[in-house]
Amino acid sequence: MYNILIEFGIPKKLVRLIKMCLTETYSRVRAGKNLSDMFPIGNGLKQGDALLPLLFNFALEYAIRRVQVNQDGLKLNETHQLLAYADDVDILEGSIHAVNENAGALVVATKEIGLEVNADKTKYMIMSQDQNAGRSHSMKIDNSSIGRLEEFKYLGTMLTNQNSIQEEVKSRLKLGNACYYLVQIFCLPVCYPKI
Repeated sequence: MYNILIEFGIPKKLVRLIKMCLTETYSRVRAGKNLSDMFPIGNGLKQGDALLPLLFNFALEYAIRRVQVNQDGLKLNETHQLLAYADDVDILEGSIHAVNENAGALVVATKEIGLEVNADKTKYMIMSQDQNAGRSHSMKIDNSSIGRLEEFKYLGTMLTNQNSIQEEVKSRLKLGNACYYLVQIFCLPVCYPKI
């Protein structure tokens, strides 16, 4: 982890300070009113540590940069698409084979730095106008089958396997109407009192 930080240009002095915070750390567990004896944390990070999200982002970014993206893959705005937000990673490609290849490369890259891909939480979706597209395909990560989705919400937007925006438009209109009526109920009598 420390070499990754140095590779990203973090000053060595700051890396040493981070290392001091993370080595020889101890924890206790509280269960009700009882407090356990102190025990050492052998690997990983302390849960709730303020550095955790930042260090995780550096580690994941390092792994993503190591993935050799297939040059025949899907390009949007002249770049290959491997999107990451927090601990969600999306691989957009033009074929199931390319997704499998890049997912496999990402799993290898994350394992090298001590991160794990949770196969139970990993899903895939094939987007096509053809309703039968990809029905015969399946995906696996480390011999674990990956579930297929027909639709899912990503960063607040509903994505469907047929690339249809109708459900998203309906959902946004419903939320907008609900907001409008709440404003009508709560704000208008206060803003415009009857005389």
